[in-house]
Amino acid sequence: MFWDQVAGVYDIFVNVINRKTHKILKEIVSDLIEPDDVVLECACGTGLLSAVIAQKCRRLTATDFSGNMLKKAEKNCVAFHNITFTKADITALAFPDCSFDKVVAGNVIHLLDNPLTALGELNRVCKDGGMLIIPTYMNKDSKGKTSGFAATVGRAGADFKRQFTVDSYRQFFLDAGYLDVQIILADGRIPCAVAVMKKVDSI
Repeated sequence: MFWDQVAGVYDIFVNVINRKTHKILKEIVSDLIEPDDVVLECACGTGLLSAVIAQKCRRLTATDFSGNMLKKAEKNCVAFHNITFTKADITALAFPDCSFDKVVAGNVIHLLDNPLTALGELNRVCKDGGMLIIPTYMNKDSKGKTSGFAATVGRAGADFKRQFTVDSYRQFFLDAGYLDVQIILADGRIPCAVAVMKKVDSI
């Protein structure tokens, strides 16, 4: 699997290539987490956001579909004792309904064959009145042209299923049934838009 293969070098992208974007992204997510929160993070990768969330929340369950990414995340987050790492499929989460105050899924929606299935699962495991926080890279520019990053990483094997602009990303969630979608942009070399919304009854 592509993500198992790149786990060892992914932090170069996180900490060097797209450092500015990720610095802003971490600040945005940190501001959304409260001390009493029980948080689920899907697609945690190598722990970019896991460490930020763990610093602020009561308890974090961090998941990824890639075993190698999880191993790297555990190593990067060894200082935190309130994180449980576990392998999970974002489209079929093995958690009860209404389990988490906040649900975070970073930079994964554009990779999925069935993003609405994943969104339904994220919504399901979020508590009533809870918050979904879903950052995703903007891999199209304002004119709708595919970014060089998306094209290059796609050729390498990342296999992006969708390419979003800020406007089309917001519309994705509106079409799914969310009435109030806040988009916070982490700008940089490869921008990342953070969609923030309250759980809805159904999608």
